Amino acid sequence: MTSAHILEKAAPAAIEVHNVHKWYGAHRVLDGIDLTIRPGEVTVILGPSGSGKSTLLRVVNHLEKPEIGHVSVGGELIGVKRHGAGVPTGAGPGRLKELSERAILAQRSRIGFVFQNFNLFPHLTVLDNVAAAPAATGRLTKPAAQELARELLERVGLGGKAGAYPRQLSGGQQQRVAIARALALRPGVILFDEPTSALDPELVGEVLAVIKDLATSGTTLVIVTHEIGFAREVADRVVFIDGGRIVEQGPPGQVLDKPRHERTRDFLAKVL
Repeated sequence: MTSAHILEKAAPAAIEVHNVHKWYGAHRVLDGIDLTIRPGEVTVILGPSGSGKSTLLRVVNHLEKPEIGHVSVGGELIGVKRHGAGVPTGAGPGRLKELSERAILAQRSRIGFVFQNFNLFPHLTVLDNVAAAPAATGRLTKPAAQELARELLERVGLGGKAGAYPRQLSGGQQQRVAIARALALRPGVILFDEPTSALDPELVGEVLAVIKDLATSGTTLVIVTHEIGFAREVADRVVFIDGGRIVEQGPPGQVLDKPRHERTRDFLAKVL
């Protein structure tokens, strides 16, 4: 085994989802999800409406708490800690205890999240929307956070909109601001929850172009989308979910062009 293989084996997964179950009342939304995502991997999650895709993303950064199972990001349990002193790191999750809200917020600051509906602060300028988190967390001074925000706005093609307010932007521009905001904390992982679903069709391309650029940067991306052509172009791996379970996963050429499962074939026949 080469030294590169040894290092790859030793490095923690970017994201590890272990036996996650989530339900609302009698409705089971996630039904035993196991998923491992490697550092730098671009993973696209496909599936019909109500299949659990968005809930899975929200469980990863503990916006939703699983009833069973756990999630790790970069080898660190998210939202919980092992209960009891002296538990060895490699001993498995054991009994888990919920972290404080403050500790969970600190963990979320290392996981970027881009929502369907932008979630920008309407009373702040574009510049201040992007600069707010690194300044509020104390990672950067306010002037340094604003300088970083200007750089990120240039990166997403909105350098000329720093002084505008969200209401003055198109939906595509607002989503690009949201992506810049997610980048501002320099996360190792960014989650995208159907980032183009709230956009008019002619605005979809400008947002996908920004995500394509990110896909070449080495950042771990997990993208829930219905854009099959985009998935084929940028994904290292496609995961198809239905009924809260992973039905099939693999390289896009396999899952999208030669799916092995009948349910995957039925879904693709309807959306292609």
